[in-house]
Amino acid sequence: MPPELTSRPRLWRLARIGFDRVRQRPVLLYPEGAMFLNETGKAILELCDGSRTVTEIIGTLGARYSADVSADVLEFLDTMAQRDLVMLPLTPEPPDRRPRPDP
Repeated sequence: MPPELTSRPRLWRLARIGFDRVRQRPVLLYPEGAMFLNETGKAILELCDGSRTVTEIIGTLGARYSADVSADVLEFLDTMAQRDLVMLPLTPEPPDRRPRPDP
């Protein structure tokens, strides 16, 4: 299931982006293994710090590559979330819009 556009993706707390000097490629490292990344995958994950929404990530990368990257970003984040390497928490509502409890 594709991520919500309002979610703020972040890497799993034990995962980090590294660089394999032998293969000269970026790599996602995590306790159970490693995954080689292409430059686009690396660019997406670098923006997954929990401060940007999926929409903002798509906008940033779309401007960087001068292309519509929405389908690629959504598919990549969905795959990474299914592997539990990216967390997709929803953006909380602003405090003034939260329902108030009845007195």
